[in-house]
Amino acid sequence: MASAISESVVENIALSWLEELGYEVIWGPDIAPDGISPERSGWDETILLGRLTNALQEINPTLPQQAIEEAIRKIKAIKSASLVLDNKAFHRAMIEGIGVEYLSREGIIRTGLVKVIDFDHIEKNSFLAVNQFTVIENKNERRADIVLFINGLPLAVIELKNPADENATIWSALSQLQTYKQQIPSLFTFNEALVVSDGLDARIGTLTANREWFTPWRSIEDEHLADKSLPQLQVLIKGVFEKRRFLDIIRHFIVFEDQGGGNYIKKMAGYHQYHAVNIALNEA
Repeated sequence: MASAISESVVENIALSWLEELGYEVIWGPDIAPDGISPERSGWDETILLGRLTNALQEINPTLPQQAIEEAIRKIKAIKSASLVLDNKAFHRAMIEGIGVEYLSREGIIRTGLVKVIDFDHIEKNSFLAVNQFTVIENKNERRADIVLFINGLPLAVIELKNPADENATIWSALSQLQTYKQQIPSLFTFNEALVVSDGLDARIGTLTANREWFTPWRSIEDEHLADKSLPQLQVLIKGVFEKRRFLDIIRHFIVFEDQGGGNYIKKMAGYHQYHAVNIALNEA
């Protein structure tokens, strides 16, 4: 029985759970620069620009196109020598909005605030799951198993391993993510959650978390522990990535702690008593 389970089977099951939650599901090669419906101008581009533009227009209907374009320019400009500081800068912009200036029809320079996510009206946001998402950066080519996008921004990465392979564990999946962070950091500038699983065990962590701070998710509904017969990956996906719950976690339960010297750790903390979500460790 175990031999019939492959990584692709686990991937498809995970995608089916995300589809049940209302995510659009797309095969990565289809929207790649050379795909049948390209949504990326280059392999190093991790933002789905068309979806981001459409979402910001939907969420900010009173602001002119030039304000939307200025906000997108500022999002794309988040790039420094520190991935964690870039991630912190984006997280703040996502929660607080992006300040912009634009020229009104009367020729007056005005200021505005562009919301990146509408936390109060989830239906105005775009939720997308893409599998086999290839990124080429600094001559490094890597392919993430599943990337979750909200409004065209890659906010979560799920890395899977074959449960039939004794050498392919959740920890080898984590090691792979750590390599990705070094080699294709642009995929993680906007990241809010990292997930590793072998189809049976599953753990969730944040950008700065190492092994001991990747933990299981314990429930699907807030008040009740999940049935222990359910796969951990199903509990985690249904418990974390339900649309409203994921937005709540991003908005209220992601924090950065200053460790001094410009060193930050990122935490997902305090969501509720059943979840081991004090997920953080010093920047690697």
